[in-house]
Amino acid sequence: MRLGIGVFKPCDVVHGSIHVVVPKHCATSYSMRLKTNLSVTNSWSPVRGDSGQCRAATPTKKLSDKWREYQGIKNWEGLLDPLDDDLRDEILRYGDFVEAAYRSFEFDTSSPNYATCRYSKNSMLTQCGLGKSGYKLTKNLRATCGIQLPRWIDRAPSWLSTQSSWIGYVAVCNDKDEIARLGRRDVVIAYRGTATCLEWFENLRARLTNLPSDVDGKIGGPMVESGFLSMYTSSTTTCPSLQYLIREEISRILQSYGDEPLSVTITGHSLGAALATLTAYDITTTFNHAPLVTVVSFGGPRVGNKSFRCQLEKSGTRILRIVNSDDLITKVPGFVTQNDDMADTRAVQVAGLPSWLQKRMEDTLGVYADVGKELRLSSKESPYLCNGNVATCHDLKTYLHLVDGFVSSTCPFRATAKRVLSRTQHKKQLLFR
Repeated sequence: MRLGIGVFKPCDVVHGSIHVVVPKHCATSYSMRLKTNLSVTNSWSPVRGDSGQCRAATPTKKLSDKWREYQGIKNWEGLLDPLDDDLRDEILRYGDFVEAAYRSFEFDTSSPNYATCRYSKNSMLTQCGLGKSGYKLTKNLRATCGIQLPRWIDRAPSWLSTQSSWIGYVAVCNDKDEIARLGRRDVVIAYRGTATCLEWFENLRARLTNLPSDVDGKIGGPMVESGFLSMYTSSTTTCPSLQYLIREEISRILQSYGDEPLSVTITGHSLGAALATLTAYDITTTFNHAPLVTVVSFGGPRVGNKSFRCQLEKSGTRILRIVNSDDLITKVPGFVTQNDDMADTRAVQVAGLPSWLQKRMEDTLGVYADVGKELRLSSKESPYLCNGNVATCHDLKTYLHLVDGFVSSTCPFRATAKRVLSRTQHKKQLLFR
């Protein structure tokens, strides 16, 4: 893995009316070794070095004429390479909703409010810098780990055995101007990534298991990672399952707004990306007249097998996976014998294995399939990422930084990128101001 950037010249691309003041060393020459060792403020970290808030992207153009295309109705054909500016803004905007889920989570294990939302329902979006986004939070979401706890856990600190945790929220666009700009009323479901001890254990349960709807459990049927499914469907006597909360809220939303143009956009990072995929599948298979359901995921692990992917395609779910090729999390769990997406059916075979053995492997419990349309980025293309460790490559801030900088496969990073990573976790210093 290359940890530093040597000779590099970002594409000198100017988009719209963006005005960026470029430092002298950037303006004169990029063919010099950048010695600034910038680090990422971890999206999941409870220790916030910066007091800044999330800020939703604010595109200047209306999306009303092409909103279905930006939501993936045509699998984003012609929009990803080069990356369409309006689509970039939409991806960053949804990324801000995920960042708000991280910022709202109480990470402090010594707090009596550990693993809950730090803010009230009415103030959360404002506290996270999304008060002017045009959306209103309508539902807080909790997920429960279904792991059977050992008896000795009663003697351990309480945070170790926290089963149900605040995982995200549902927000509905209710601003007339924003609805007009978007061309529809948009519903956002946003999920954070892994935070609690038991959630880490659930991530490790990589065995594929049949979906509850597949009652026959036949070989070759749709299967998903057992830990992710557990978090989506488990409940306690005091906390209903995430699945129940989602179905309840979507039912209410369809009753309230079902007679107008409507979209459901589910977005998440890491574990949240996996839950976003399961949520999309659940909505499209549960509701007969579901609106267009789109997933915008960041750094998501694999979720299910090839049959599960086929079911997603049949249900009409649109999935845009934002992938950092240097992020190990996107390469787990399990292994794949095919690496195609919804718009690309080229088979990628495991070297050295005969076709009959590959077919047998696909029918067992270890073979996963990547889903959706992929926007592949790379930390190595950014002149500001000198530290290419695992945590940095997986961090949500890195993903948003790379999306902002990406132009095309032939021009991987633009000089006018606005989102630049902070220098340290203790002081917010943006390179471009």
